[in-house]
Amino acid sequence: MNKLNLPENLIRLRHERKLTQEELADFIGVTKASVSKWEKGINTPDLMLLPQLAAYFDVTVDELIGYEARLSGEQIRRQYAELSKEFATLPLADVLGKIRVLAHKYYACYPFLLQLGILYLNHYMLAETEDGRKALLLEAVEWCNRILENCSDVGVCGDAVVLKAALHLQLGKAAEAVEALEPAVEPGRLAAQHGILLVQAYQSAGDTEKARSYAQVKQYLDLLAFISDAILALSLNEQDMDQCEETIRRITGIMELYHLEALHPNLAAQFHFQAAIVYAVNGREEEALGALHGFEGCVDRLLNAKQIKLQGDEYFNRLEAWIERLPLGNMAPRDKSFIRQSVGEALAHPAFGRLKGREEFQRLADRLTGGSSYVKDGTFNQAL
Repeated sequence: MNKLNLPENLIRLRHERKLTQEELADFIGVTKASVSKWEKGINTPDLMLLPQLAAYFDVTVDELIGYEARLSGEQIRRQYAELSKEFATLPLADVLGKIRVLAHKYYACYPFLLQLGILYLNHYMLAETEDGRKALLLEAVEWCNRILENCSDVGVCGDAVVLKAALHLQLGKAAEAVEALEPAVEPGRLAAQHGILLVQAYQSAGDTEKARSYAQVKQYLDLLAFISDAILALSLNEQDMDQCEETIRRITGIMELYHLEALHPNLAAQFHFQAAIVYAVNGREEEALGALHGFEGCVDRLLNAKQIKLQGDEYFNRLEAWIERLPLGNMAPRDKSFIRQSVGEALAHPAFGRLKGREEFQRLADRLTGGSSYVKDGTFNQAL
């Protein structure tokens, strides 16, 4: 439990109302000396007096004693999993109402507030109107602002900066995202070396097991970041087919080498999908269909899995402890039921306009979406 601040709060509330200790004592029915000892932290009021004091100052008992509700990491995971599932099963208004009650109750539990913001980022598109979607994103931005203004945890604040930038991008505020992120990702900053230094520090301290584990986690994250950067490179250079084709060739080799389709099918699906867009934009229909079949294989892995989760494999065999420490553990940020919707929206991308007349594309789309109309009428959603 966090530290209580009854003495400080009594002094502040009394001064705000321009009361003397004697006046407060007379109202409560105690001596001035008792009030003085409460404010010095020597004694505390009798339990039965707390509601009376709170009512007198027009605050709750929690506010009076300075209690701020907090959740453990495991409780945060359970709440996130429950809310994520409810987005798929309950009316949106009901889920949002529950989230707002929880946000108010745990307004000082900044790791939880951060996860609620991530929850909104992953589900805001469920709102029926553009204004509704914008309102949810702005609500999450305000949670990020609260974290950045009040939280002393550097890690949580760093995550809040990234989340706020992602929210700004979805709001169409690219300049704000650049302003938030540019200082943190400057290549020359020493912070970029912290992972290497930590491994070396563990090794020098004689903790070889931690050094090995952290080195593997870093290698795993660097691999995922490398593939993600390649996906961005394809989207930025889609008119330069020579450059894109070489990128696809090299990254495909790396993905095969590390068995990425099994290790992280979600990221592999994103790569195949972006490759399909590049091929389609350049009129290479057969290659586009081939990339979409790779996309289909990864989506099938996700849909057929009992649970979509973050995991290692025979090579990345030291990730378990690190995954357990993550805010959401090994769980996916969105419920599996959203995959088909995201796939349908993805296949509606304008780049595939010429492919829609081909029977092979329609069969693939039907397999992935069950004949969903998203393929004809939807819009692209990169949240998959």
